[in-house]
Order: sequence, then structure tokens, then C-alpha cells
Amino acid sequence: MSKLQYKRLLVKFSGEAVAGDDVHGIDPKILDHMANSVKGVQELGAEIGIVIGGGNLFRGEKLSKAGMDRVAGDHMGMLATVMNGIALRDALERAGVKTRVMSAISMSGLVEHYDRRLAIQLLSDGYVVIFTAGTGNPFFTTDTAGCLRAIETQSSLMLKATRVDGVYSADPETNKDAVFYDSLSFDEAIQQNLKIMDATALTLARDHSLPIKVFDFSKENALLDIACGKSIGTLISS
Repeated sequence: MSKLQYKRLLVKFSGEAVAGDDVHGIDPKILDHMANSVKGVQELGAEIGIVIGGGNLFRGEKLSKAGMDRVAGDHMGMLATVMNGIALRDALERAGVKTRVMSAISMSGLVEHYDRRLAIQLLSDGYVVIFTAGTGNPFFTTDTAGCLRAIETQSSLMLKATRVDGVYSADPETNKDAVFYDSLSFDEAIQQNLKIMDATALTLARDHSLPIKVFDFSKENALLDIACGKSIGTLISS
């Protein structure tokens, strides 16, 4: 059996990934794939936190451009992440994985309010903990929330699941000459504005020496292989 390279992981799933081939909504097959992938890593002894986006249910940027107050739009986006978190919890529990959902915004009766010390204890006790509602503040992305929760829970690595196999110099879906990077420094990623994630998230990770792995989640056993130290995707580090 393969041995874990990383004991505690924070996995960032985008809301768009939950929609699968559709633009909006939730694809149960995608949720089941996520749950089974997480279960496989956990069975090796890994402790796993998850941050999930909400872009499949609500995109505040478009409404903001149309005149909606940005703060109101961001609050609505936070609620969308909670909906995705509850859906993913259901898939994980059906797969036999103990799971808790925490929200940065208090929602008594639906999910637990985020508590760092409790989250660390739950991870140590074998629960998968899903962190929702971003940071609880407007103007911050779920990528930044992912870095923040990874640092707060003392995770060894943050994994950013994407539709491509790593980081390129340009969008590989539209530019055939895009160059693949197997590794990057935080400063290189920020200076080249590679659109991996926003600069706030990258700066936060850099300042706290949190390595980030960007990978194609659709690849079979990708999550498990990375947890065991295989060279997959792009590693961003100091």
C-alpha cells in the first residue's frame, strides 16, 4: 500500500466543478466522484478539510456589473457555497465518511459555525470537515478562504482541483502554444499574473509557506496519487 506524503490536506473544489457538464446546478455523479476520491485518501489515514465554491449556483460578478451592490452579491455567493457544502456532505455520508459542515456565517440548525479549535479536533478524530461561506467577508474569494483554512488548520498542502492538468503560461484550452509549468514560486505566479488564483490567496500562502498543488481532478486517482507524493500537476511553493 502506498504511504502518505501529506498527513493533513485542504482540498479546494470550485463550484463550477460541481455542475459537471452543465453550466449551473449540481451533478450528483460529480459529487459521488468527489466523495469516493476523498474517501480513498482518508482510508490511508489522511485528514482532509474541504473548501467549496458556489459559482455553479450564483455568480455575483455578473449582477455586480449590472448594478447590484457588491457586498449583497458576495453574501449571496457565500450562501451558495453552503448549499454545495450540504450536498457534498450528503455524498460523503452516503459513501460512509464521517463529515461535518462549518460555515463562516452562523446558520444554526443547518450547519455549524466555524470554530478553528473544533475543526482541528474533528480532523484529528477522522472527520472530513467542509468549510463554507468563504471567509465570512465580502471581497474575498473562496481561493483565499481555502488558503486561510489550510493555514488555520495547520494543513501540509492545499490542493486546487481544476479542469486542466496544472498551470500553463496561457489558457491551454484556447492557446496551443501554452507552456506547462511543473513547479513555480509564489513570486513567479504573482508577477506573471497566471490567473491560477487571486493575488491575495497567493500572497497569504507565500507568507505562511503553504505549498499549493494545482491539478486535474478528473484524472483517475489524482487526489490519492498527490497525497502519496507522486509528481502530478503544478506545485507552487516558496
